[in-house]
Amino acid sequence: MKNVITAAAAAVAIVAPRLQAQDLTPRAYLITPLSSNAVTLSDVFTDGNLEFEGAVPITDATARLNMPLIGLYHSLSFFGRSANVTATLPYGVGNFKGTAFGSETSVYRSGLFDSVFRFSVNLKGAPAMTLDEIRQWRQKTLIGVSLKLVAPTGQYDPTKLINLGSNRWSFKPELGLSRRWGHWVVDAYAGSWFFTRNPEFFSRNQYVPGTQDQTQAPIVAFETHLSYDVKPRLWVSLDGNFWRGGQTSLNGVENPLTLQKSSRIGVTGSFPITRRQSIKVGYADGAYVRFGGDYKIASLAWQYAWIGKPN
Repeated sequence: MKNVITAAAAAVAIVAPRLQAQDLTPRAYLITPLSSNAVTLSDVFTDGNLEFEGAVPITDATARLNMPLIGLYHSLSFFGRSANVTATLPYGVGNFKGTAFGSETSVYRSGLFDSVFRFSVNLKGAPAMTLDEIRQWRQKTLIGVSLKLVAPTGQYDPTKLINLGSNRWSFKPELGLSRRWGHWVVDAYAGSWFFTRNPEFFSRNQYVPGTQDQTQAPIVAFETHLSYDVKPRLWVSLDGNFWRGGQTSLNGVENPLTLQKSSRIGVTGSFPITRRQSIKVGYADGAYVRFGGDYKIASLAWQYAWIGKPN
């Protein structure tokens, strides 16, 4: 019985709070003038089923999450190349339901998610430019790289089955390509998620008096976008992604049934309000989900941007 309980905990911990592999972010390698700054306030609503594919004895599992967040952006020169850094702090309010071992169970959580940091630099197509220089520049082919870091700052209690935080570090190196043809822009990204060990996974409770060690295999992720500029700062995008991997191991024993192999499709639109303000809306749904969260995700974001003095 203990092994069944801990296997269920492993599956729920993977698919409930973690949404990084499901990223759909068009124009992630957009070039901006030196010392561009932005503050973004967003609200992301997630609703859907949890698919376990027989890995654990949990059925009819659902999750509903509301995630307000604040993001900060700053562009800079990195050895003469255009670069930027972002930081995001999300908060979560969630309800999880399901039937486990014949009993209906519901769980409510409210607290911080793990914070996210990203550094991106352009390798080809765009040196660092001032506002006047970028006005004379026209995008063709851009190639960039980025590193995303997820820090374990979220709410985590090792005695509980479901947490908003993950109690581990996550890293995603990525290669990005962006190509413009007139009003059309095609983006394509390829990267992999890597995870550190969680040394206190579902531990010190009535089911597991000691501590458990959980590791997770890397997740390979691909993402693509086709967007169209209606006019400056007003654009729409068709989005899609695919990810595979992420098998979990508990105390050194791998569970191959936790392999994730899924894809999502969505749409995104950005609409200017004033010279410095804009609104972005998005919607995405699962195209194919083998194991994990089969979510519908709707998002709304307000952004205020300005340009400071060059570094």
